Amino acid sequence: MKYNYALIGSIIAILWLGCSNDECSLEPNLAVNQEQLTKDIEAIDAYLASNSIEAQTHPSGLRYIIKRSGEGDRPNYCSNVSVSYEGRTLNGNIFDSHSTPINFPLENLITGWQIGIPLIKEGGRITLYIPSVYAYGVNGIGSDIYPNASLEFEILLFQTN
Repeated sequence: MKYNYALIGSIIAILWLGCSNDECSLEPNLAVNQEQLTKDIEAIDAYLASNSIEAQTHPSGLRYIIKRSGEGDRPNYCSNVSVSYEGRTLNGNIFDSHSTPINFPLENLITGWQIGIPLIKEGGRITLYIPSVYAYGVNGIGSDIYPNASLEFEILLFQTN
């Protein structure tokens, strides 16, 4: 009888671990409208040039500046992250801000964060210039983030687990 309980417990543990891996893919979904991505990148590049900002380019098209790389653990797509941040549209309107750390599962955030946050480690600071296709896309959000709005985020990563 003890053997049966141990066997059942082992099977449940294996199934639970297997389901956990299935629920969290290892990479963000980069399948987007390429025509809109091209427009977004052109707008971001024009914004950066007009403001004399030099940013690095991720293979996805996202632009970023690592202001401090950080130390310690680097998050991955399946991590929970503790961050403070400020979000702006490219015309400078602040639409969201948290100066004290807030916790999120990275897999539940916009694709631009899923791409950008793993570029730094705990204690790191990054500015992301996110094409609309990796943010809120054609829908936008209310009157603050208009449809096809590319966004700028200043993010400080406090902790990952």
